[in-house]
Amino acid sequence: MTLAVLGVGGVGGLLAGALDRAGEKVIVVARESTADLICKHGLRVSSVRLGEFTAHPRALTELTEPVQTLVVATKATTLSQALERIRQPPELVLPLLNGLDHLQLLRERFGRTVLAGSIRVEADRPQPGVVTHTSPFLRIDMASSEPALAMSARALAQKLSDAGIQAQVLDSEPQVMWGKLVRLNALACTTSAFEKLLGEIRDTPELNDALVAVIEEGCAVAGAEGAPIDPAVAVKELTDAHATLGSSMQRDIAAGRAPELDAIPGAVLRVAARHGIRCPITERLTAMIAARIGVSVPALTGPAPV
Repeated sequence: MTLAVLGVGGVGGLLAGALDRAGEKVIVVARESTADLICKHGLRVSSVRLGEFTAHPRALTELTEPVQTLVVATKATTLSQALERIRQPPELVLPLLNGLDHLQLLRERFGRTVLAGSIRVEADRPQPGVVTHTSPFLRIDMASSEPALAMSARALAQKLSDAGIQAQVLDSEPQVMWGKLVRLNALACTTSAFEKLLGEIRDTPELNDALVAVIEEGCAVAGAEGAPIDPAVAVKELTDAHATLGSSMQRDIAAGRAPELDAIPGAVLRVAARHGIRCPITERLTAMIAARIGVSVPALTGPAPV
């Protein structure tokens, strides 16, 4: 099984490094400067779960050869541009992006070989060729509505598990996508709107109320999409998380990068609008973030999610 990873940020770099260390044939596809750096010096991984090591996957600027699996781990904001580097269609695509709308884009490009996928991880790329994984939690969920892909998905899950990455194949695509999005949306909205880490939010009653409200709103939307999620379970997951937990959106804003405002709360609000569900706290926090960074609030119409 040859695996290609598009996007060598925190998620893509961690997976590529772990799979390469486990003996898999791995290709990373990245921009010229990053590919050149990895070719010369390897990919340095610092993980509280997997340890400290340097991996040496092949690094290319374009994928022109057949691969069995393509893991797409770019930001939603750079997906369209990154896909120009994929010249050869893979047999199986596992996207690990935030949000929902990327599934339609990928399926328009690659057909029904695209799995629904999500990853729960706290990882970052402080500089090109370096990945830090700062929480022991690491899990990938995947699913497909195509029965023919089930065997390929299970084989991929096994390869990931053998590399130290917990992976499982679920029966429901909506459950895979919304199971993460409900929690991620609440974390991203509150940490980015209030400019605080999770512990400070939990310790401030009015901010914690907002966190819980965004979770409850997200669960209502998820249920309408066929993914029943107990708000108490999602709340407990963030209650149990470490106090210094932030969000990728918060880090992107701090670094001056374009945040995934449209991909995360924008996706939730578009589905909510389709079902006639009000999400006032999510709307308020999204507007606060948009005003803070000087962009328009996400449109409430767009691609139909999974």
